[in-house]
Amino acid sequence: MEGLRPKGCTTAQTTHIPPLHTVQLLPIVPFNRVFALVYLCAVLALFYHHLQTLCSTTPVFFFINLILFISDLVLAFMWCAAQASRLYPIQRKEFPENLDKVVKRSDYPAVDVIICTADPTREPPMSVVNTALSVMAYDYPTEKLSVYVSDDGGSALTLFAFMEAAKFAAHWLPFCRENNIVQRNPESYFESNYSSSSEAVEIIKMMYESMKIRVEHVMEKGKIGGEYITSDEERQAFNQWTHNFTSQDHPTVIQVLLANNRSKDVTGNFMPNLIYVSREKSSTSHHHFKAGALNVLLRVSAVMTNAPIILTLDCDMYSNDPQTLLRVLCYYSDPEIRSKYSYVQFPQHFHGINKNDIYACQFKRLFVIQPMGFDGLGGSNNVGTNLFFSRRAFFGSPSNFISPEIPELSPDHLVDKPIQSPEVLALAYHVAGCNYENQTPWGYRMGFRYGSLIEDYFTGYQLRCEGWRSMFCNPDRPAFLGNAPISLVDLLTQQKRWAVGDFDVAFSKYSPMIYGIRRLGLLMTLLYSQYAFWPIWSIPITTYAFLPQLALINQVRVFPKVSEPWFLLYPFLFLGAYWQDYFDFVSANGTFQMWWNDQRIWTIRGLTSLWFGSLEFLLKSLGILTHDFSLTSKVVDDEQSKRYDQGIFDFGVPSPMFVPLTMAALINLVSFIMGLAEVVKSSNLEGLLIQMFIAGFGVVNCWPIYEAMVFRKDKGKLPTKITLTAAFLTLALYIAASFIFK
Repeated sequence: MEGLRPKGCTTAQTTHIPPLHTVQLLPIVPFNRVFALVYLCAVLALFYHHLQTLCSTTPVFFFINLILFISDLVLAFMWCAAQASRLYPIQRKEFPENLDKVVKRSDYPAVDVIICTADPTREPPMSVVNTALSVMAYDYPTEKLSVYVSDDGGSALTLFAFMEAAKFAAHWLPFCRENNIVQRNPESYFESNYSSSSEAVEIIKMMYESMKIRVEHVMEKGKIGGEYITSDEERQAFNQWTHNFTSQDHPTVIQVLLANNRSKDVTGNFMPNLIYVSREKSSTSHHHFKAGALNVLLRVSAVMTNAPIILTLDCDMYSNDPQTLLRVLCYYSDPEIRSKYSYVQFPQHFHGINKNDIYACQFKRLFVIQPMGFDGLGGSNNVGTNLFFSRRAFFGSPSNFISPEIPELSPDHLVDKPIQSPEVLALAYHVAGCNYENQTPWGYRMGFRYGSLIEDYFTGYQLRCEGWRSMFCNPDRPAFLGNAPISLVDLLTQQKRWAVGDFDVAFSKYSPMIYGIRRLGLLMTLLYSQYAFWPIWSIPITTYAFLPQLALINQVRVFPKVSEPWFLLYPFLFLGAYWQDYFDFVSANGTFQMWWNDQRIWTIRGLTSLWFGSLEFLLKSLGILTHDFSLTSKVVDDEQSKRYDQGIFDFGVPSPMFVPLTMAALINLVSFIMGLAEVVKSSNLEGLLIQMFIAGFGVVNCWPIYEAMVFRKDKGKLPTKITLTAAFLTLALYIAASFIFK
């Protein structure tokens, strides 16, 4: 296998065997290294200038320059951390067409798929059903494939949806196989330009629509009518939902919907296992959010099937390529990789994003650009879904196996009983109990790790610290597609949760700057630190959104004049950073307009979700608040969807996060107008050019906010309450600044 720093194109195969995969360093690397050196010199020069300024100012200007100095320190740290991903980025390529020449199909390893959902009102069951059907239809031996659905909301409605899906799968799976369908998510397939000339297509579509109507009718009523229950087995399953059954307090429910030793499709072929699991919950026991649900599924799947490879998926992240498992085998068929690599990460891609991606939902840096840099250093970051884990990685380091408390959970345990046998089900119920983990290493030294709301980042980081490596696989055809938030407040709420989870790690004993540096080396520590300290972006963004503008309003210069030599340093640092970021973005198939919206959302995020997430973390650290895992809604509102498709920002929810954002928009507009008036009056731009540029740049970025405040009449406009509150606070800030700058 390739070393930590690959120097060219290599393969993991011997010369007489067809290659299964290759890896190469990106050609941009030499330029990245030279540019990093030049830019670093400019950053050091900036700090030299800062120190000169701090030593020769009045107390007020000392305070102002100190704030700018701290903000630039944060920018420099985050820039240095980002450079670590640009020094050794690699790109992989797989050759699944060669797999049968190297590995017999009968020798393919078994795979357990884990799909997580938690609330049928925010994560529609039909979306989860489509995800499950898409992976059940993989081009893979059905006897080696098991799909587990974790319903953390404990909803009978979700179980009903999957009972319907199990019946439909008997028709859908052979239809995909016989017609060589590539898009195996039924909803996406029928929305695409499929050929409707075939009678078989129309029949399967009618069956799907019939299932969809039944599920949505049950969702609308909020209960399952007797007319939808077709057998005593189904009635017995739903009888488990008694009047004492709530989403936060209920017993374990495990329902085997399909078993690959008895369930056949309409052509007589066996189908994959399909198992519904809702773990036991109690108001007196901490359930550890998604990480706890994943650990329950790890144990339940170990007891029932114990496949050596585990795929974890979010409920809306469906398979877009039926050969994805074969791509994974291009790596896991190599014994050296199996013994050293904990997971293969595929990027998150999204469908339904509008033309210019106004909310920057693609997260190209997080999901595509930086993972290549992580991979070059020996370990791709974990982004929570689309991961193919080695089950062995959850039980200690590569050289130090941690034995589970019962032998049936060991990755080497051979399951020799059918999944529906009483012995297997009894043990599955036992390991899904809410008190099972007490006095065990689960969540701390085994399984997915507890201690952060972003269990994905924390688990990947811990595995890397233990010595496991990982890799990033990004084929031309996206392996998975999901739903992105189409509401600004949903996006910011999601990122507020990320901010809290990041600080959970940053200020714990596992902080990359303390714990990671001793285990990962400098470059990988910088990369993980960039995410752990991600919320501190709010410091420079807020500083540059308010301070230069308030100084401009009061005609106070805080940056060098155009005629001074230090002036050139600022445009170089600004343009250099933005140009490199733009190049990376476009190289990842982005456009200029997408990139512009991405940097705008970066600014919005720094003024909203990162501050509110930091405040929430502080209050929780002081014991004033408790942790809350807020789900991102997957429900689509028609009006909201229409505005999103038109590229119109949605500010319709009166969220307090919009107050500082509106304040920044007002301050930038007022300062730019007043600065422009002063320039026209005095014909002297030399001293205030940088501040005028910053204010003007802010105005351009804030244009959607001005539209929402003044020009729009639709439901997505900025609420009057938010506008008036922001205007009052802006006036108070202006008055306070006037006294300070006098």
